Amino acid sequence: MAQLYAKVKEYAKANNINNINFLTDVVLQDDGNGAYISTWNLSNPKPTDEQLASYESAANITEKNDMAIMNRLTEYGSWSSQLEEIYDNGIDKWKERIKSIKDKYPKG
Repeated sequence: MAQLYAKVKEYAKANNINNINFLTDVVLQDDGNGAYISTWNLSNPKPTDEQLASYESAANITEKNDMAIMNRLTEYGSWSSQLEEIYDNGIDKWKERIKSIKDKYPKG
């Protein structure tokens, strides 16, 4: 089951809002009974629970992609280490390594 943040991201994207600041635009809260939207400062209306539920499938893909991106970034290393790798081993070796990481953590 998708997390609330992912459903909110998908709802916003469907309403042409591509960037959400979860510290000021939309604040999510959980007092022990499940997460809910405590603050909504976006131009479009706050979604109902039913509207958010309709984004379950898309939100599951968003979560999978977010996890893949985080894992990839961890394994890629810093830009400076990647540049050093290219200098030391050549661009083709670097491309092979990056491809293996992308294959290891595919996006949906």
